[in-house]
Amino acid sequence: MKPQVFFPFLLAAAGLTALMLLFMNSTAPVAGWPAEAKSASPEAVADRAAITATAPVSLPWQAVAPGIDYVQLNLQNPVNNVYIARMDRSVLSVTLDTSIASGYLYSGKESVSQMAARYNQAINYWGQAPLTPTWGSRNDVIVAINGSYYDVPSGNPWSGMVQSGWYAKRFDDLGGSSGFAWKLDRSAFIGECVDHPGDSDDQPDWKQLITYTDGFSQTFQGINITRTNHTLIVFTPQYDATTRTDKSGAEVLVELSRPLLIIPWPRMVTGTVSAIYTATGSTPIPFDSVVLSAKGPAKLTMLEHVQVGDVVGISQEIKSYRFNCTSPMSLDWGKTYASLSGGFYFLRNGIIRHFYDDQGATMRAPRTAIVFDTNYIYFVVVDGRDNWHSQGMTIDELALFARDTLSATYGISQDGGGSSTMVVNGEVKNNTYCNNANCYYRFVPLVGRGSGAVARAEMDEPLAQTQTIQSDQVDAVTAERYVANGMMMVIVEPKQASTTFTPTQVVKTKSVVDLRLGPGSNYAAPWDIAKDTSGVIVPHALNGVLAKGVYWWKVEFNGMQGWVLESALAPVLDGWR
Repeated sequence: MKPQVFFPFLLAAAGLTALMLLFMNSTAPVAGWPAEAKSASPEAVADRAAITATAPVSLPWQAVAPGIDYVQLNLQNPVNNVYIARMDRSVLSVTLDTSIASGYLYSGKESVSQMAARYNQAINYWGQAPLTPTWGSRNDVIVAINGSYYDVPSGNPWSGMVQSGWYAKRFDDLGGSSGFAWKLDRSAFIGECVDHPGDSDDQPDWKQLITYTDGFSQTFQGINITRTNHTLIVFTPQYDATTRTDKSGAEVLVELSRPLLIIPWPRMVTGTVSAIYTATGSTPIPFDSVVLSAKGPAKLTMLEHVQVGDVVGISQEIKSYRFNCTSPMSLDWGKTYASLSGGFYFLRNGIIRHFYDDQGATMRAPRTAIVFDTNYIYFVVVDGRDNWHSQGMTIDELALFARDTLSATYGISQDGGGSSTMVVNGEVKNNTYCNNANCYYRFVPLVGRGSGAVARAEMDEPLAQTQTIQSDQVDAVTAERYVANGMMMVIVEPKQASTTFTPTQVVKTKSVVDLRLGPGSNYAAPWDIAKDTSGVIVPHALNGVLAKGVYWWKVEFNGMQGWVLESALAPVLDGWR
């Protein structure tokens, strides 16, 4: 049966709908959006801006954590449910970070709430000013949203990202907007067109370099990508548990003093060579290390200049351009802590940018965006594909909302549609079900509509679903789409450590235990260690650190090193070295 059969009934109910909106969720509606369905011309957009431009609206924010607030708005004309979180940039105990599905770029997709749980209570590198950043503090994940566009079968993000200071995936060279970026100094910007000049040996003026102890520098050609002949690739812990390489190359394991930040030459991130492997392949990647993987002539050059115990440095630089990718600009990517590639860069210095010729921008749809001004970072999620409860926004409407209601000066969209999700304190707030299913309902009360699971329980009989939800793409419980990455607002909890053991102390396992690549259950465990196996506590700055609710120690068992939870270890009497 077609939705228009019920059109007279719905018109009769429209008055009741307006009254109900006044009392929903203890928030007053914000009116003013036009009824037009698309941005047909610059003139039409100008007229719309004239009608909707208003003074900044005082919103009924609710504090969900110190420095982080949340509000849900129920707009009219057309109806839209909008979910907004804001982070106070002046509160030093809060920061942003990106999340990666399943913890690894190679591994596929995950829901936003699953990623939030994965990174909650995991260690980070953030340092509250005036302290120097260091590993060991923990994430208390308060708000999480979906991230950038991705390849659906593999879950691999289409462009770049920086996660907890690690430049984990390069932004596309000369590919347009590089996305939102948040730095260790709490500054934020939206990148435009970028390039990585110097990733080949014929561009000596711009360096992507490995610098060895003997002073020799070697160009590397990529991060976390497939190694080919004649190339030197850097693998970081965000790639996978191992490099997944064959035996045709050589690999150098380097333990770093800090994440692989974007640091331009002649400065560098430094680390110590802990192992060199030839003709073995698939080297495990600990949480604080990188693997330099080379093949062909690049392999011979690398092995000629490195040995175990050497200190090596890694330098990277991003050159920025305006949208046309020809006019240089002076954006400083140095020490970026969290970044995702974006979609439509719709608000720049308070000026709305229009995308009249792009149907993805001119149609009403679910949206996710990151917007900001000098005081706040905002996450915005708009539900859509639900004609009588939330129709979605065009990019122009989203830009007007960000500028006129939130007083934001910059804004960029993330992946939208069925991916649009907001999670607050572990709870999915928006109607992810309809974002994925394209819902058309009879008139039903709106009170209490929330997560996908709640929305499905309250639905009247669906009249149509023009899109079938694929069970392998959507979580059966929360109705969240599985996505590649996301962005989070987190409270930074200070480092906490146990003193139960000491470096060089001999311990044994109480049972079969996982030997992990980092301190936390969010890190992979490539090895199982049998019960009653003796090992030695390896000196490390994070020994005894609290992560994911338990304490962790770095231990060596028969030449293999990794992290074990404290409760699985027992001291060996008189067992000291």
